Amino acid sequence: MCQHQPTCPSAEATDREAARILACFPEQGWSLLCNGVIVFEDTGELLPDGRTIAPHRGPARHALAA
Repeated sequence: MCQHQPTCPSAEATDREAARILACFPEQGWSLLCNGVIVFEDTGELLPDGRTIAPHRGPARHALAA
């Protein structure tokens, strides 16, 4: 799927939001990433298989572990 070097994270990866943006629609509040994930301005996500990820604002999960 991804032709970038290095390859973008897959839709299953925890860092999936780091994939490059293919299409951006700020007037509608969403962007399509290279890995097929749609990210919304409220930080929610729609994965290619139809699963949804609820908005996750606030401190990064890894920062809470420190």
